[in-house]
Amino acid sequence: MALTQLSIKDTILELTDDGPRLIGMRCKDCDNHVFPYQEGCNRCTGTNVEKIRLGTKGKLWAWTVQGFPPKAPPYLGEASPEKFQPYGVGYVEIDGQLKVEARLTESDPEKLQVGMPMELTTVVLCEEDDRDLVTYAFEPCA
Repeated sequence: MALTQLSIKDTILELTDDGPRLIGMRCKDCDNHVFPYQEGCNRCTGTNVEKIRLGTKGKLWAWTVQGFPPKAPPYLGEASPEKFQPYGVGYVEIDGQLKVEARLTESDPEKLQVGMPMELTTVVLCEEDDRDLVTYAFEPCA
């Protein structure tokens, strides 16, 4: 199946030959980083900003396990409680940039630890028109 990139107004995720990349913003005046991209800096309120590809590695800062299906809409995917599979959700601190809230590929609490190294990947949310709709997630580094 073909992959479809997820976007909201501006692209938040690029599927590149080198793997997935999150698109954020860097303020050229104060070096603040923001995800997803926005046209102004929330630190200095300046507009001298640029789109950047964020780093792909970081450390798990905080986490939990989503143990029940989110409400639909806006949730995409199987909302049936019988088919729902719990998944990890956490904040990953991308080295030298910012913290990103994301799905985690691991949902076993015994395998998640604050400070563990993580790497950006994608996960399939659902199938739409015979294509996998994907979003970003972080997985523990091997």
